[in-house]
Amino acid sequence: MRSTGDSSAAGDPYPLHGSSIRPTAQSATAVRDTASERIGYRGPTACAAAGITYRQLDYWARTGLVEPSIRPAYGSGTQRLYSFRDVVVLKIVKRLLDAGVSLQNIRAAVRHLRSRGLDDLARMTLMSDGATVYECTSPDEVVDLLQGGQGVFGIAVGVVRRDVEAALSRLHAERIDTGETLLGENPADELARRRNRAG
Repeated sequence: MRSTGDSSAAGDPYPLHGSSIRPTAQSATAVRDTASERIGYRGPTACAAAGITYRQLDYWARTGLVEPSIRPAYGSGTQRLYSFRDVVVLKIVKRLLDAGVSLQNIRAAVRHLRSRGLDDLARMTLMSDGATVYECTSPDEVVDLLQGGQGVFGIAVGVVRRDVEAALSRLHAERIDTGETLLGENPADELARRRNRAG
């Protein structure tokens, strides 16, 4: 179990507390993740999938809380482009903020989430008592935390990931290499269809 909070060691926001699971520098998961990184999502799509407002998205990007990993905004007229992982992180940040977790601990959690592969995220549960965020990667760790009286709420990151995946499948995406708009399962955007035919 890893934790972050006011009592965490400087330099490592998630010091180990009994878990032998450590993120690797380059894993098979990281290689698979690069395939999903070829598709990006514009701001309004990321907002819809994460359940946040555009004002929140803009503020979080400008303050560096959750910046788009594919394409930042370079001024007026440019569109931010978020990866699938970015959208998952956006949804988790919203849940942590709604639960009253401090911004400092959320920033540490975001750094930690970004360092993990998508498969790692699918097996992770974030628990918090409002002051500290804990990463639990097994049911035993969740039980240990609850028995210690520390855990107040939990976020099953794998469930968030599946929710975001389902939401994004119904929304538009953009190919990074060509800029082509990819229509969701229920496309209602005639303009996107025309843009693709013209391009």
